[in-house]
Amino acid sequence: MRTEAGTWNDGWFDAMPSLPSAPLERAACVTFLAFAAALQVSIAAADILLTITALLWAGILIRNRERVEVPGMFWPLAAYAAATLVASVFSVDSRVSLVDSKQLVLLIIVPIAYRLFRGRRALLAVDVIITIGAMSAAAGIIQYLILNYNDLGRRPHGAIGLYMTYSGLLMLVACAAVSRVMFAKHHRAWAAVVLPALLLALVFTFTRSAWVGACVGIGLLFLLRDFRLMGLLPVALAAFLALAPSALTNRLYSTFSLKDPSNVDRVAMMNSGIRIIKDHPLTGIGPDMVGQVYPHYRDKNAVNQLNLHLHNVPLQIAAERGLPALGVWLWFIITLARDFLRRRRSADPSLSNAGLAAIGAMLAAGLFEYNFGDSEFLMLFLVLVTLPYAVEQAPVAAAAPLPHAHRAD
Repeated sequence: MRTEAGTWNDGWFDAMPSLPSAPLERAACVTFLAFAAALQVSIAAADILLTITALLWAGILIRNRERVEVPGMFWPLAAYAAATLVASVFSVDSRVSLVDSKQLVLLIIVPIAYRLFRGRRALLAVDVIITIGAMSAAAGIIQYLILNYNDLGRRPHGAIGLYMTYSGLLMLVACAAVSRVMFAKHHRAWAAVVLPALLLALVFTFTRSAWVGACVGIGLLFLLRDFRLMGLLPVALAAFLALAPSALTNRLYSTFSLKDPSNVDRVAMMNSGIRIIKDHPLTGIGPDMVGQVYPHYRDKNAVNQLNLHLHNVPLQIAAERGLPALGVWLWFIITLARDFLRRRRSADPSLSNAGLAAIGAMLAAGLFEYNFGDSEFLMLFLVLVTLPYAVEQAPVAAAAPLPHAHRAD
């Protein structure tokens, strides 16, 4: 029996390759799905589940005598990791920077997702992400409407605990849900049902950077589908201004105020970051060093005495890691965008278009917040940009006679 939501009763696990290692692969897929769910709920649980998944994935490779396969976008990402390590060695405090660089371990998400979630399994992973995102959104709505998390001093944060991380995750999930509704041939109904909750919870966070990112990401999807859909954005804005509480509309208006303290401080941080880059153009000051050097570079118009990062992704990368590292990071972003544009008319374009929306949202929000350095955000971003590559690959079972074959997309 087929439904709009897909052939769920066919049994996903029954469709998995019946190789001798199938139980191990099933376990790896389940733990990866649990990881994708947990990173929207608990960073500690997500780290544990990712570690278990990595061990199971390694066990699969050893047992099947497979080589590690990665999509082509992994190589600029690996180069970015190398540039980060170089910057750590030449850091103002190399010990602190090297410890901070442990976040690079998260890049293992790319080969794991690429191996485990090929074919239609990639769609299942997105379904899980959207479903948990909807549950997280419901928690945020309850916090706002019932628990009075309804001002700048007390914002909805779901189960994460940090409203900036929470809003960034909602932004990415909302982009994935809109892409599913607009571009998927199947599995659209559930995404359409939960999309209003995702957007409402995002609005309730008061997080302007995530609002901007969501508008850019969703607007990009409208543009890719039919440029006339862009007319919905001013309609949505008008509805927001007419219906939203004054606290939320005032927050929106503050985005354009040159007197808003956070806006003034961001301009000051930009000036400080430019001075840091001028003094350390090649390898930067080192990861996690902005807080140590900021008092020396603090702009006279700065509001806060201390900032641990510069609230701008390109500026932060250049200041911490140097201009070559920024160039490598831009290579990674351009590679993703090029590949997804080529794939957006593939057999299932919802994933590649979701990837494009995630890139646009991350870049737009990243002009006001260092989201690429947020572990939870980075993990979800890496999952979403790897699945469009994985969905086009045949499950390894189909290539069982050639276990040593190596293919990089």
